[in-house]
Amino acid sequence: MLTTDQAQEPRPDGRREAVTLADVRERVCKRRDAWWTVLLVDPTAVRLVRWTANRTRVTPDQVTWAALLLGLGAAGCFAQGRPGWLAAGALLYHLSFVLDCVDGKLARLQGRGTLFGGWLDFVLDRVRVACCAVALMGGQWLLHGQARYLLLAVAVVFLDMFRYLNVLKVGQIRAGMRQRIADRTAVRQTSAAGGAAAPGRVAAVEDLHRSFERRFPWYADFRGHLLRHRIRPHLVSGIEFQMAVFIVGPVLGRIASAALVAGAGLIAFEAAVVYKLLLSTRDFEQTIGRLPAARSSVNAGAGRARRWRDGEATSDEGAPERRVSPPGPSARRPGTDARRPGTDAGAGRTATAD
Repeated sequence: MLTTDQAQEPRPDGRREAVTLADVRERVCKRRDAWWTVLLVDPTAVRLVRWTANRTRVTPDQVTWAALLLGLGAAGCFAQGRPGWLAAGALLYHLSFVLDCVDGKLARLQGRGTLFGGWLDFVLDRVRVACCAVALMGGQWLLHGQARYLLLAVAVVFLDMFRYLNVLKVGQIRAGMRQRIADRTAVRQTSAAGGAAAPGRVAAVEDLHRSFERRFPWYADFRGHLLRHRIRPHLVSGIEFQMAVFIVGPVLGRIASAALVAGAGLIAFEAAVVYKLLLSTRDFEQTIGRLPAARSSVNAGAGRARRWRDGEATSDEGAPERRVSPPGPSARRPGTDARRPGTDAGAGRTATAD
C-alpha cells in the first residue's frame, strides 16, 4: 500500500510510483457518502482518479475548474429549453458532477489538499448550481411563458444554499458539544488522578442521541445497514436534490415535477436533521450538567468551550459522533478531506449531518 508521500515522490528512475485501483478505493473513498455518489459516480470516479494520478500532472484545482466549465456548458444547453438540448445538458451536468467528485479524491490521494482549494470548490459548486437553475427554469419560462418556472429557479438556488449552510452550522454545534464534553471529562479525569492529567486517557463515551433513539428504535438498524454499504441515512441531501433537478427532470421532461418532489424530500430530511439536533442538545445539557465545570488552570480547553458558545466552533464533519476523544492530534479522523474542512460539497467533499 502506497503512502501519501510515496504517491507524491518519484522513483529513482524518475518515474512516479503507480497507484492501483485498490489504493484509490481504500485511501480516497469516504466512509459514508450520498447513495447517488456511491452507486452511480464512484465506480467511474475512482478509475478517473487512478488514470489522472498515474498518467498526468493535473492538479485538483484544475479539475475543479474543468467541472465548472462543464457545468456552464450544461447551463447553456438547459437555456435552449428543447428536449434534445435538455438531455445534452443533463449529460454534461452528470459529467461535471463526476469531475467534482474526482477533484476531492485526487487531492486526498496526492496530498495536495489546501484550504483555498476547499473554498474554491465550495464556491464554484454554488456558482454552477445557480447558473444551471436560472438557465433551466429561465429556458422553460421563455418557452412556455409560465411564471412558475421563475419561482422554481429561486427555490432551487435557495434550497441548495440552505442545505449546505445548514450542514455547516449543524457540524459546528455538534463539534462544540463534543469539545465541551471532552473538556469536562478531562477535568474529571485530572481530579481523579490527583491533579495531574493521566497520559493517554480517552474520554468516556457519551451518547447524545438517547432521546432520538428512544423515539425511533428502528433507526439504529436502518442506519447500520446503509453504512455497511457506505451509504449515509440522509437519503435526500443536496446531491440527490441537484441530480433530480438537473438530470432526472430534464431527461424525463418533468422539470417542474422533479424539482417539487426533490425539494419536498430535501426539506423533509433537513427537518429531520434539525429535529435530531434539537434532541441531541437536550441530551447534551443533561450530560454536561453531570460533569464538573472546566477550570482554565487545569484545562486549556475552556477557551475553546467559550468560543463554541460564541458560535465559532468548527468540525471536520457534520455527522453525529458518539465517541468523544480529548483534544489533540488523535481527535482528527483519518481520511478527512483536507481540501474542505467542515463541509459535504456537492461533489462529495462536504460532510453531512444525518
